[in-house]
Amino acid sequence: MLDRHGTVLFEAPDDGTGGRPEVLRGDLRQILIDSLPADTVQWGRKLSGVAPLGDGRHELTFEDGSTVRSELLVGADGAWSKVRPLLSDARPDYVGTIFIETYLYDADTRHAAAAEAVGGGALFALAPGKGICAHREAGSVLHAYVALKRDAAWIADIDFGDAGAATARVAAEFNGWAPALTALIADADTPPVPRMIHALPHDHRWDRVPGVTLLGDAAHLAPPAGEGANLAMFDGAELAQAIAAHPGDIEAALVTYEDALFPRSQSAAVDAHRILELCLSDNAPFGLIDFFTAAHEGKEG
Repeated sequence: MLDRHGTVLFEAPDDGTGGRPEVLRGDLRQILIDSLPADTVQWGRKLSGVAPLGDGRHELTFEDGSTVRSELLVGADGAWSKVRPLLSDARPDYVGTIFIETYLYDADTRHAAAAEAVGGGALFALAPGKGICAHREAGSVLHAYVALKRDAAWIADIDFGDAGAATARVAAEFNGWAPALTALIADADTPPVPRMIHALPHDHRWDRVPGVTLLGDAAHLAPPAGEGANLAMFDGAELAQAIAAHPGDIEAALVTYEDALFPRSQSAAVDAHRILELCLSDNAPFGLIDFFTAAHEGKEG
């Protein structure tokens, strides 16, 4: 963790005993896909709508005009789920923070100062209402998110279709910061991609509806805090185990799954909002430093 001038405020080296290994999302995705029979995943079948047929069955209509009928429908279709409305009227709300995503390639050679600032793992450089976060990926890649507390009107005023102008506008928010940090914005090898952070209510839940449930962001979208993909995979494993434990009784399986899902996802969502607040609060970066210090000391203890 650095301040805006690049001064190190907190550092926790990787001593090889940590329990939270990093993995590239694309690599993990390929491992999972490769574990399935070849025709399990059907590409190019974007869901356009779902209609209940009664008795727990549903008809799915895809954008290519094809339809499928289900006996068990699992909405794992993300933040803007087409399945969620079968269960809940909740829709994600903008939380008031945007992340602007950038990449720097061949960083150790072409972006040496930024590479040194990021180091071998993850970087947080934070101030009230703004911050630059980055982590190192395989192949000398730096992946960065520039965080800003801004309203939707401020974001709409930026033309992200004009990469140069958008980059300049975002970089201007960090005037006076260390060049090694602002290089993660100004010298990016990709156009800046805006990611407006949305979330469902942290206590999002629904009444049991026969033949359908949700997992992952469709069920519990929250601000990014390093847990989204973990929770989605855990949801899937828990759902599979519940189905296996109730052979021939899908409804009993879904009750078991959702009874555990709701308190788990609520706790994770509360934590995610807390982490986001620690990152960008009026006390930033010291709130997050205190959080990491306590976690690090607890690990050592």
